[in-house]
Amino acid sequence: MIDLDIHLAAIVAGDADAFARWLAGAEQPVRLSLASFAAVVDAEAVLQEALLRVWQVAPRFVADGGANGLLRLAVRIARNLAVSELRRTRTRPVEPRDLEDHHAVRPTPSDPMLRAAIVECRDKLPAKPREAFDARTGGGGEKDDLALATALGMRLNTFLQNFARARKLLAECLHKRGILVDQELGA
Repeated sequence: MIDLDIHLAAIVAGDADAFARWLAGAEQPVRLSLASFAAVVDAEAVLQEALLRVWQVAPRFVADGGANGLLRLAVRIARNLAVSELRRTRTRPVEPRDLEDHHAVRPTPSDPMLRAAIVECRDKLPAKPREAFDARTGGGGEKDDLALATALGMRLNTFLQNFARARKLLAECLHKRGILVDQELGA
């Protein structure tokens, strides 16, 4: 990886284009640093907040002489935000070795009434969230989110937001029917 601090002087001077160039190289490493938090916090929201804060503090940033100083700061900000969110919600991060198990496809609930309620609630979802939900749940985990988003003609961020909205609306619909999702699915 190249040292993204080559953009630092222009970023400190307030050059938004320089920040965009820095961001193009920094986003993925910052996103990956949040992987262990992905199952318990909204990692996308944490990522966006962290990058916004980096832009805000960049004019006061003083390099320590090491490579990728601003990137290291971004990772620290993102992880601190994730920890703060964990404390706020009283959850815990997932161990990296458990991530594979977390993403495993779970069997369909065997209770026919529960299955019918899920189908009815899914059918009530707005079009775009339903498309994202169907793509993710119907693919059997064979394609990553970027491939699913591309297939639907969505940007990755839009796809993730639509999927998160679908999950929230589905859980709310099931809750109105007296179904507590965590208990029913053994989560």
